[in-house]
Amino acid sequence: MPTLILTPRHSDDTQRLWKAAAARGWSIERLSRWQVPEHLQQAHEPVLYAEALFGPTLAEQLGISLASPPDDWLVRLPEPYRRRGIRLMSLAEARRLPAPAFIKPPNDKTFPAQVYAPDALPQGYDEAMPVLVSDIVHWACEFRCFIRDRRLAACSIYSRHGELQKDNGFSCTAGEWSEVHAFIETLLGDARVDLPVATVVDVGLIEDRGWAAVEQNAAWGAGIYGCDPDAVLDVLHVASGHG
Repeated sequence: MPTLILTPRHSDDTQRLWKAAAARGWSIERLSRWQVPEHLQQAHEPVLYAEALFGPTLAEQLGISLASPPDDWLVRLPEPYRRRGIRLMSLAEARRLPAPAFIKPPNDKTFPAQVYAPDALPQGYDEAMPVLVSDIVHWACEFRCFIRDRRLAACSIYSRHGELQKDNGFSCTAGEWSEVHAFIETLLGDARVDLPVATVVDVGLIEDRGWAAVEQNAAWGAGIYGCDPDAVLDVLHVASGHG
């Protein structure tokens, strides 16, 4: 039986996953500190849900390999799925850009993802660290898609015009639901798009451009928003190295 392992940080997401795992009869362990205790290092089928900064360290202690996207995934994504210019460069190179751009670390929240003027980028980080630099666009709405074996397992809107949709119950229109499903199914069916066996792909509608991929995230560290937590568990199980 799998063991769901949660970090000390409590959230609505961890509570929902806890309840879904309990309903399945899984074992559940919440760490009391940011380290795996000895008795869990031999846990049967550990399924990790953790913050991006701590996930790899905890996974190593658990003896599992986490499925994670490569830094340059968006850069290599075919243009019809991007609909904007995106480059991967070092933080030092980004400081020399001639104009503001949307800049973010590829796979973690080392510093906030937002539009930066080059001289306003955060200080105190390794200047060689990679960052994604994107054209500035306006997202009308954004959806989180949990993917397993190139199939959509769970989906939820999370943002509308930059506003989190929690207070609206993560609700969307039937038209949006149909369009996001059509777009993600096309992306998943395209052999040119490489994906881990379990992952999260965020997609959204760019005003005046159409549907596009926002980014790819590691499933084991992604917020679930309005997604079905039971379906998310299936993705987390595979993302933690269990087929």
